[in-house]
Amino acid sequence: MRHADEQAELLKLIRRYVTPDQRYLKLGGSFLHMTERKRTKFARELGKAASEITPGELAILLEGGWRERTTAAWLIAVARRTEFRERLGELLLASEVCFAGSAYCITFATFGTQADADLLAAYLDRYLRRPDLYYDQTAAMGALLHLDAKLGAGQATKFLAPDGLWHQWIDGPPRKEHHDTPDSYRESTGQFCVFADESTEYCTARKR
Repeated sequence: MRHADEQAELLKLIRRYVTPDQRYLKLGGSFLHMTERKRTKFARELGKAASEITPGELAILLEGGWRERTTAAWLIAVARRTEFRERLGELLLASEVCFAGSAYCITFATFGTQADADLLAAYLDRYLRRPDLYYDQTAAMGALLHLDAKLGAGQATKFLAPDGLWHQWIDGPPRKEHHDTPDSYRESTGQFCVFADESTEYCTARKR
C-alpha cells in the first residue's frame, strides 16, 4: 500500500505523462492510423516527454497499473534507456497486468540486442507452454522475429518448428483460427519500431 505522498507523486506523473490527450490509449497502436500531421505531432510530444522524464519517475510509473507501465515502457524505448532492460524483463515474465507486456516487447525490439532477444525467448519458453493463457505471446513472437532478422539470428526457429511450442500454444484455447501468422506479428513490430524511431529523433534533438 502506497503512502499518501507516494500516491500523490504517482498521480502527478500520470497527469503529466500518461493521460494527456489519452496518450496511453494511442500507444496501443491507434497512431498507425493517424494522418501524417497528427502522427508527427504525437511523435514530437512523445519524444519531448521521453527527454524530460527522469529515471526515478519512470521507476514510479512501472509500479503502477497497465496504463502507467505501458506509457513508461514507450518512454523508455524512445529515450533508449537500456538500463531498464532487466526490470522490463522481470515485469514481462511476471505478467502482472494486461496490455503492458506488448509495450515491453516493443521496447526490447527497439533496443535491438541479443540480450533483448534472450528476454523475449525466455518469455516464450515459459508462456507458450500455457495454451490456456492468451497473454503477450504474439507480441513477443513478433518482436523476436524482428530481432532475428536484424541480428541475423534464428532464435524463433525452435518455437516455430512443426512440433514446436508455438503450434502447441495456438492449438490450445483460444484456438489457432484466432491468430494471424508469425510474419504478420513481425510486420506489426516493425511498424511500431519505426514510430519509436521517429519519436527518438525528437527526443534526441531536445537533449542536444
